Amino acid sequence: MPMRNAEIAAAMEELGTLYELDGAVRYRVLAYREAARVIAQSPVSVEDLAVAGRATELPGIGATLQEKIVALVETGEIPSAAKLKQKFPASLVEVTRLPGVGAKTARRLYDELEITSLAELREAAAAERVRGVKGLGEKFEARVIAAIDRLGEEGAPGRVLLSKVLPAAEELAEALRDHPASERVTVAGSARRMTETCKDIDLIATATDPTALATALTAHPLAAQAGTAGESGARIVTFSGISVDLRIVPPDAYGNLLQHFTGSAGHNIELRERAVKAGLSVSEHGITELDGGDVARYASEAEVYGRLGLDYIEPELREGNGEIAAAAAGELPKLVEVDDLRGDLHCHTTLSDGRNSLTEMAAAARGRGYSYLAVTDHSASHGFGDHVTPAALWERIEEVAAYNADSKRRFRLLAGSEVNIATDGSLDYDDDLLEALDWVVASVHTSFRLSGKEMTKRVIAAIENPRVDCVGHLTGRLIGRREPYDIDVEAVAEAAAANRTLVEINGNPNRRDLSERHARLAAEAGVSICVNTDAHGVDTLGNIVYGIATARRAWLTKRDVANTRSWRELLKLRGRQTSLLR
Repeated sequence: MPMRNAEIAAAMEELGTLYELDGAVRYRVLAYREAARVIAQSPVSVEDLAVAGRATELPGIGATLQEKIVALVETGEIPSAAKLKQKFPASLVEVTRLPGVGAKTARRLYDELEITSLAELREAAAAERVRGVKGLGEKFEARVIAAIDRLGEEGAPGRVLLSKVLPAAEELAEALRDHPASERVTVAGSARRMTETCKDIDLIATATDPTALATALTAHPLAAQAGTAGESGARIVTFSGISVDLRIVPPDAYGNLLQHFTGSAGHNIELRERAVKAGLSVSEHGITELDGGDVARYASEAEVYGRLGLDYIEPELREGNGEIAAAAAGELPKLVEVDDLRGDLHCHTTLSDGRNSLTEMAAAARGRGYSYLAVTDHSASHGFGDHVTPAALWERIEEVAAYNADSKRRFRLLAGSEVNIATDGSLDYDDDLLEALDWVVASVHTSFRLSGKEMTKRVIAAIENPRVDCVGHLTGRLIGRREPYDIDVEAVAEAAAANRTLVEINGNPNRRDLSERHARLAAEAGVSICVNTDAHGVDTLGNIVYGIATARRAWLTKRDVANTRSWRELLKLRGRQTSLLR
């Protein structure tokens, strides 16, 4: 069997962690983690590339990394990793993956308490020995116990970020659509519902020659493993380790199968319960009359829902959260769409930790059809990346003004900043500088371990600052990597509504913060929501699709999202006069 990209990436990630445990310089650790990311996302076999001497064609993979990949493929291990495993127990790597721990803390636990595994960490925390390690304390102990117990209940994470699944799903679907035997092909499952993470990929299709279409899937370059192709479909596993199921059905039952395999389970259960009350049984095979046994099959999902007395329900809403009742009452919202957006209000350039210049980001935003872009580089106390001094920010304001002086452009740059919210709620810059900015995003980047009361007070203090336009990534979570910090979202939403401060849905697929639940709560409290990318390069402006996915899953309409408005209308929402309105 060929070695999957996911296995090679895992080995590179492990080596990076081992180096970090060993105290290697940060750039070396980051190099291996970036290599793991690139390898995991490669659409072709990295093993084949490495053996052919071509792995260096991948970004960030040099000759040394290629040698390590070849050694891994040929021997099953990387020599440098094997050497480090003689120094540190392999189980210590698992400790570093626990949310809130990391390699530096794991090394301290190993050095001071001889903790080498999650089981030993759980035992030490329960015995209140962990709190004796400087800088950890009782709260850390409690979080560790909760995280390990949750891991025990749920098992190791089996879901992958949507951003790593959706591109593969769309590539496979497009390839099948191009096949001569193809009639209809749609991505189903959690990827179609645009959930934060996915377990696998479901494809639903009709075809003039089902076996030929199924064979095309098994022969696709993304397929690392393939099962038998037949009239009902096929299954493959991609090089990134994602399982893909193709189900092929006659055209007259396409709607039934697509609805069923789009899910969710909760939505389908409610749908079945509604059907039973109407004397019907609904499944992927059709809708059956319980009395006579007649079976009706439908070519479209709209017909399936219509037979049950419901308006069509968008996939993002199918979570068993009241959408069926709303569909029955004709009260489903018209959800916001990517094309509704007029601009992006959170991005970074090379002035801080971005990868592209001001003009490059502006050109990319214009290319997306936006009429404005707020450039919000990190402030001086952000804690990593380049630090933007007040003098540098004043220069940026002048640079933006010079750009906007070209009246031929039907596009505006907004001079902004993403300022850190200090523990007392204060911001990084003097009032006169903040006042001169067109857009101020205030975010928490430091001191995540405050109590819920302290964190809530901290954020509300920033919201009440009249110079703050928006709160960025409110809960600070990183999906699957860092739990949200403790904060009273309801209290924050109430304060934001009262102060006309916007709250962000961050489209970074690792964040999607606000979550859909919190975004819906905030919108219902009267908060204006803006959907941003937090882009650190022109390539990540496209992450807006994930922000809009969260907005749609939160039942938000175009009216709920502030940056569907022109820049003048949007700034009036906030009520703060800026240079753009003078």
